Amino acid sequence: MKTLLTIGHGYTAAALTRRLLPQGWRVIGTTRGHPENLISAGIEPVLWPGTPLASALAEATHVLSSVPPGPEGDPVLAAEAKALAEAGPHLEWVGYLSTTGVYGDHGGGWVDETTPLTPGTSRGRARADAEAAWFKLAMRPGLPLHVFRLAGIYGPGRAPFEAIRNGSARRIIKPGQMFSRIHVDDIATVLAASIAQPDPGAVYNVCDDLPSPPEDVITYAAKLLGLPPPPAVPFAEAELGPMARSFYAESKQVRNDWVKTALGVQLAYPTYREGLAAVLKAESSR
Repeated sequence: MKTLLTIGHGYTAAALTRRLLPQGWRVIGTTRGHPENLISAGIEPVLWPGTPLASALAEATHVLSSVPPGPEGDPVLAAEAKALAEAGPHLEWVGYLSTTGVYGDHGGGWVDETTPLTPGTSRGRARADAEAAWFKLAMRPGLPLHVFRLAGIYGPGRAPFEAIRNGSARRIIKPGQMFSRIHVDDIATVLAASIAQPDPGAVYNVCDDLPSPPEDVITYAAKLLGLPPPPAVPFAEAELGPMARSFYAESKQVRNDWVKTALGVQLAYPTYREGLAAVLKAESSR
């Protein structure tokens, strides 16, 4: 039986497992608490950190890690490197979810998988270091590692509609600012395609076809709701927390050609327009 172990079973892992479970896969997922939520979704829960993953890794055929690095590095590698190394020979696929933040700022220019990593934020540097640590581990036991650099994730429950409705949304204007983004279901498509066509050592940018200024997305979401666009606020005057401000510190457009040519992926939501419309339609049908 194909068995996926998801380390850090969150939003993206849930989207993938919703595809795999109907195909007869067994899924083991780690959680910090509330294992009942995983059980209700048909997933076997493991409390982690706390429970060593050696047993789960011994039963897994595939592994997906979506745990972000902390101040001391990647917590999965810190706790489970030995178990991962021992499991390497029988694993068919290992995926690590990274971020396009590893590329740093390119002044709105284009980047692809061959672009040197020049992260300018502490989060980006931590991700680049984590990628390097995973690749270093993969060299020793022959771990079949695949790295996925994700753009900004949106989808059901992660769209700007509620903020627009309640009046808390703003259009923050920073001339020249460009972001790439990706619908969570398209991430699941890319991961499933990679699982079906393993290529150890591969790196994939996972984003849609239309990098855009963030205010364009908010304006379009408001249009879908039939509401006026939220107020425009110059970036210099916006009161943003450190996390939000760090996103505006870097501007780039991310190419996704490789997932199309190497994996044959066709995005269901090639731009935010199709993606937001689908999210709103799903909300309205509940």
